Amino acid sequence: MGDADVIESSGLRLRPLRARDARAWMDLREANRDWLRPWEASAPPEAGHEPMSFRAFVRLERAQRRRLEAIPLAIEVDGALVGRVAIAGIQWGAQRAGSLGYWIAQDHAGRGIATRAAALLADHGFRAGLHRIEIAIRPENAASRRVAEKLGFTEEGIRRSHLYIDGAWRDHVVFARTQDEPRTGRYWETGA
Repeated sequence: MGDADVIESSGLRLRPLRARDARAWMDLREANRDWLRPWEASAPPEAGHEPMSFRAFVRLERAQRRRLEAIPLAIEVDGALVGRVAIAGIQWGAQRAGSLGYWIAQDHAGRGIATRAAALLADHGFRAGLHRIEIAIRPENAASRRVAEKLGFTEEGIRRSHLYIDGAWRDHVVFARTQDEPRTGRYWETGA
């Protein structure tokens, strides 16, 4: 894992954001603001976070990859940015785990892109040495639950008030899988 993480497969490209992506990224985010609002975590108001510039965001993500704390990647299809996939909160040592998250632009939803991107990045994380990857999903997010289920993640239970989303602390269903579980099926390319 590192600054040069680029993963490609059958027209799908996962890559780090670059400073020159600013306009395309901002346009993508703006076009999907309402689509993502019910599902995307944000800092609660009392956290007092100031908005971050795009350049600062790119620098932060580069530093997280360099320190092996996260693998945040943009999803590209036919040269266009269409979403995001990341393994965040990576812990090494005895745990060797991280949390997988993803989103796809509304006009690309339902095509299996998020599922393929999640499989590619999870496989990358396992090959890099992670033992366990979790996905935390709001219970009512049926599309995201289908991604976890298609990839063979096992539902483990509810985390109450897990993340601040859309103005409130929200419960999440946790799905997980480990490195030693076979990765077979149409979304897993390695068959490891």
